[in-house]
Amino acid sequence: MRTIFRRSASTEPRTLDLYEIAYLAGGPLRVAETALIALHERGIVTVQRSRVRAGKTRADHPVERALTELCPYRKRVRFVLTMLLSGPETEEIGRRLVSYSLLTRSRQRLTAAGRRHVQTAKEDGALPVYVFDGPAALPDPVLRRTVRDAIPIPSGLGRRLIRMGRALDSDYDSDYGSDYGSDFGSHGGGDSGAGHHSCGGGGGSDY
Repeated sequence: MRTIFRRSASTEPRTLDLYEIAYLAGGPLRVAETALIALHERGIVTVQRSRVRAGKTRADHPVERALTELCPYRKRVRFVLTMLLSGPETEEIGRRLVSYSLLTRSRQRLTAAGRRHVQTAKEDGALPVYVFDGPAALPDPVLRRTVRDAIPIPSGLGRRLIRMGRALDSDYDSDYGSDYGSDFGSHGGGDSGAGHHSCGGGGGSDY
């Protein structure tokens, strides 16, 4: 799903995909939420009782492939969102948008051109409403609550906990893990840069 916009920093037509628009609308977290919801709607992953599992259908977009690779077995939605929003695929989207002058380089805030792209995409109506408004826009109350309540751990803390937990007990089941609030803003990425961790094995650690 791609949409062509007629204005950009370079004055050339710029093509932005679903996840680039999601990043502009709500930062890395919105990218992760959008991927989870889109894959669930297409039947590529199933979301049940705060857990997500990928089926056998292959996803094409790098962000979607990253999500399915995170959960070949049932994993917590919180774990998957946390890992995806700080993963290299999502970071690459941010770098690309900075290079387009749609986000500022220092703190990745929307530029005037970035705001125009979001507004144009919203008015165009070709993309799902949840791309702009997040899980609050979902008509399914169960899915809406599941995604909304899966508050990701801030990326730096998440990676430290993952490393510590796996070093202590690689078979730890995080059904008893701690809950942490989120301080992500509209483009909060924290200190990012780590790649994804494999979910392989039936008893891998998660949140």
